[in-house]
Amino acid sequence: MKHTRILNTLICAIVCGLITGCKKNNAGGVWDDNSTAGNYKGSARSLWGNEDNSGDDFFGPNNEDFISLKDEDLRSQFADGAIPQPKTSPGEPGSGIPSLDSFRTPTGAEAAIFKNVYFNTDDHILRGKEYSNIVDRIATYLKSHENVYLFISGHCDERGPEAYNLSLGARRANYIRSLLVQKGVDPEKIHTVSYGKERPTDLGHSQEAWAKNRRGEFRIYQK
Repeated sequence: MKHTRILNTLICAIVCGLITGCKKNNAGGVWDDNSTAGNYKGSARSLWGNEDNSGDDFFGPNNEDFISLKDEDLRSQFADGAIPQPKTSPGEPGSGIPSLDSFRTPTGAEAAIFKNVYFNTDDHILRGKEYSNIVDRIATYLKSHENVYLFISGHCDERGPEAYNLSLGARRANYIRSLLVQKGVDPEKIHTVSYGKERPTDLGHSQEAWAKNRRGEFRIYQK
């Protein structure tokens, strides 16, 4: 009888321990993780413009959806093959030009030529005649000013992961560079960088603000 009571006591202790452990898991880490995941899903729908919260799928791009533009990527866009990046970067020994910090924002008559260009969501292709005209004017200017170097920066809006936006910004900047080279501009005088979503011009969280931040910007250096 004594052994039976001891055995029953041990069984009860084990069962109570298991129940207590389950309660802690449900009230702690597991529940917090599930709650956080739900918050992420809701935020993603709002950020990506999806107002329907009825589904459980995550809306928005994966990091793999866009990769940094490489020379070989250009072969599918231009018939005459890839356009290599400059042999040296600004500020490097032998480049003949200072670091990118020495490039300036165009002013006066130049500002009317080097206007910002803007992109659609998740797109690195310029759409519309207005932006084609801007690229044409920039190409004409650079070909007639052989001592001017161009720095193109690609920017994105706040939506999506950092790595995703850095890749998309690189695609945007390099696409503009490719258009200029195709129009006869010396590729050694055009440098690009991607800032992703790190340098917004509009700090708002609306469609209008995002549209302003999906852009390509230009800075120049006159040697």
